Amino acid sequence: MTILQTLLFSPNPLSFSPKNPQKTLNPKSCNPNTHHDKITRNFPNCKKFDNKKTMAALMGTGVALTTPLFMGATAVAAELPLLGSSLQLVEPSNALSLPTWAIHVSSVVEWITAMILVWQYGEKSGYESWKGLSWGMVPLLGGAFCACTWHFFYNSESLEVLVAIQGALTVIGNATMCIAAYRIYKSSQERSTDT
Repeated sequence: MTILQTLLFSPNPLSFSPKNPQKTLNPKSCNPNTHHDKITRNFPNCKKFDNKKTMAALMGTGVALTTPLFMGATAVAAELPLLGSSLQLVEPSNALSLPTWAIHVSSVVEWITAMILVWQYGEKSGYESWKGLSWGMVPLLGGAFCACTWHFFYNSESLEVLVAIQGALTVIGNATMCIAAYRIYKSSQERSTDT
């Protein structure tokens, strides 16, 4: 429970150790024969949301964007007032629902966030091979954009080439991520033999 409280409420949770707050471990000098109760790292320039107004705005935006997802199908087909008139939303039967769109878009946003975090980890930890994993994720992101574009145009037959491109990018992306993972493995093996 102490670790969870530290991660949630500590001003700098990545460098906290209950026994010695100054204790850090350099990943390059790690001895696998030494037992460590807590391994912590100092990442300079780690930023967090200190401003409570910023956090409140982000939370409010999240609630505002996700509330319509739980209102049901009647909200999707509702009439929207537009300058005294109404505009009926009529979509084809193969249109994606709002929750499905939310999953598609949030998956793309999460993938981009993961790419950024992997890149930053490679920079801040000094393990440059991790940046290759971020590059290896790019083809899969392209495949996700192909899928979202095809769905945006109601799965149009004239855009079915996007399905083939998405499949090809998935195969290429899986291969590039496999290569990047192997490079990370080789790099970690070289580091462990150097110490």
